[in-house]
Amino acid sequence: MSASQPQSTRRRFLQTSAAAAAVAASPLLLHADDKSGGKAKTVGAGEHTYECHHYWGELPKSVEWGATHGVCIDQAGLIYIKHQHGGSQPMDAIVAFDPTGKAVRSFGKQYHGGGHGIDIRNEDGQEFLYLSDVKNRQVIKTDLLGDVVWKKDFPQEPGVYKDASGYRPTNVAFAPDGGFYIGDGYGSHYIHQYDKDANWVRTWGGAGTEPGKMRTPHGMWFDNRPGRTPALAVADRANARLQYFSPTGEHLGFVNDLLFPADIDIQGEVMLVPDLHARITLLDKDNNVITQLGDDPEWRAAVLGDGMKMRKQRDRWLDGKFVHPHDACFDKDGNIFVTEWVEGGRVTFLKKVG
Repeated sequence: MSASQPQSTRRRFLQTSAAAAAVAASPLLLHADDKSGGKAKTVGAGEHTYECHHYWGELPKSVEWGATHGVCIDQAGLIYIKHQHGGSQPMDAIVAFDPTGKAVRSFGKQYHGGGHGIDIRNEDGQEFLYLSDVKNRQVIKTDLLGDVVWKKDFPQEPGVYKDASGYRPTNVAFAPDGGFYIGDGYGSHYIHQYDKDANWVRTWGGAGTEPGKMRTPHGMWFDNRPGRTPALAVADRANARLQYFSPTGEHLGFVNDLLFPADIDIQGEVMLVPDLHARITLLDKDNNVITQLGDDPEWRAAVLGDGMKMRKQRDRWLDGKFVHPHDACFDKDGNIFVTEWVEGGRVTFLKKVG
């Protein structure tokens, strides 16, 4: 990939700016104490062991969390959290925090009630956010202050939609050539490919269980880890698998050691998969399981039982346990930020100690 091509810097810290050097190297754990007042619980094993610090970040007074859906990190080290609030009074859907957990700014009232995916990329030295709005059925490209570059409704070229009612995009992935992919996770289960100028290229997929078909292509990542054939990995959530496609949409294979995968992040040779069914999976470069953070069948049964009401019952949530991880990402030091699909939101900082 040449230096002039856009770099897929979604969800990771890069120490390339004075702003990054100016902030603390280790996040201050605001509102992130163990409920029992004791030592923080740990998850994982070996070099992938993490302390769980829940309820990370200090919200501005103008915002209260809805379901915390997405997280990404810019080059200066700011952490962007996107949430979906269902209240009648519009509030900003995106809050940017510095690494200490203090809110720097918030924006995006126009995405109130539709806040879902948030992805970030450096394009020729400037970073942009790609926002998936499931209420307004759009993908929006903005700068880091929220100023809109363009908005995209459903693509008319492939002829797979009668109208916007069948389209609810959930996340975006970035191609090495500057193009990108949109997953219609809550709509009609297609992947739409666009070139670097945001022109439609092709569409594939649709609802189903057979190879090439999907049920909720919820999150995606272009997997070009060393030693692997570059390909698009898709969290085919309701089919309980990852599905791999060539850059032009040909089905390549599956990864099946998952329950309800929601999204993907990669750092080095490690793939991170937040699973809506109460755990987070780390995979090696051959997609073998390294460890599953928070995996506990008894706890999972409680989370999923009774119509998943636990997501609204904060008093039942336990330290060191996940309820519904919806997105997660690495920072530059290998720590992990987790956002959960729970009422009132929850952001967890997993401090790497292994």
